[in-house]
Amino acid sequence: MSETQEGFDASAKALNSLTTAAENHPNTPVTHLHRPANHESAHTWLGKILPASTLDNLETRFHMGNYVIDRQTGEKSFEAMSIYVRLGMHLLYYGSEQEKALHWQRTLELLKEQSLKMGREYDTPESRAHIEPFIKSFDLQDSLVEMVQPDPTKYATFNDFFAREIKESARPIAEPEDEFVTSSPADCRLTAYPTIDLATEYWIKGRGFTISRLLGDPALANRFDGGSIVIARLAPQDYHRWHAPVSGTVESIKDIPGAYYTVNPQAINEPGTLDVFCENKRSVMLLKRSSTGSPIAIIAVGAMLVGTIKYNEGVEFGANVRRGQCLGAFYYGGSTVIVLYPKGEVVLDEDLVGNSTNDKCETIMKVGWRTGTAP
Repeated sequence: MSETQEGFDASAKALNSLTTAAENHPNTPVTHLHRPANHESAHTWLGKILPASTLDNLETRFHMGNYVIDRQTGEKSFEAMSIYVRLGMHLLYYGSEQEKALHWQRTLELLKEQSLKMGREYDTPESRAHIEPFIKSFDLQDSLVEMVQPDPTKYATFNDFFAREIKESARPIAEPEDEFVTSSPADCRLTAYPTIDLATEYWIKGRGFTISRLLGDPALANRFDGGSIVIARLAPQDYHRWHAPVSGTVESIKDIPGAYYTVNPQAINEPGTLDVFCENKRSVMLLKRSSTGSPIAIIAVGAMLVGTIKYNEGVEFGANVRRGQCLGAFYYGGSTVIVLYPKGEVVLDEDLVGNSTNDKCETIMKVGWRTGTAP
């Protein structure tokens, strides 16, 4: 058995053991699925499962997390990635034979199987046992007052809690009287680029990324030639719904089947490898913006261990939506929302662009916070 095959099999076994451990509801997910990858116990556990060469590759090639910038304070902090994301990174970008591994049908099948497995598991009533540990693990206690249902014991399943609904008053939009202001589509870690070319220079390094592939529509892609892009990554601990960044009318919604790769920044930033945005399962909504008549594309991208992308009732073709309105929800795992603006539609805020280009860092944002305005 080749070193690559041995390492892949061991990584697959490790990922399966994590998701299987989650089925043991009395066993808190903090000790397995959500254990930080930089925790000593996580390193010890990986060392027992992975071959030495595989573990060395995992440690040297990928860091333990990502730096993010708090928009309100300007402070930079380190966010450790969870152990399951770290394994997902390794499965996606595997060693010297990564070109082969990236297209292994086994990899696609494994990540799909594990994502659907977690989706089913967290839809069971027994999964409620993981809600309280999840809250404690990610220090979400203070955020519960923002929820429509603040009592965690009232949720029927873990997924019910994961896709919890927030009070609209908890996320007021910036400058509501100004119809030309754009806002963040999610509670997220956000990057923003005045042109899509800049995004591929500083952030999206994967091979094969094009707007045409992302949208699944070459003609529609032409309407965004030279336009701007905002990328909002939702970590597992974030409020997991997305909202309209502008007001407008829904002109189309197109679901695109795909893979379940991790959308961690280290996957997005890895040069020369597979582009996960254009490979992953996603849904493309096209809005006709009320204030300008321009097309705005909102792409909800699923990711590793995300089983479902679901729109809210009434969010459909022909519906009028307003800036800040909730559009839909993701069920379990990390995910991403991408917003595309045509050329000349928006001037993105300088601090967001500076963080994204000069610092090459995501900015911590909330739904409704301003991202830009008209030229």
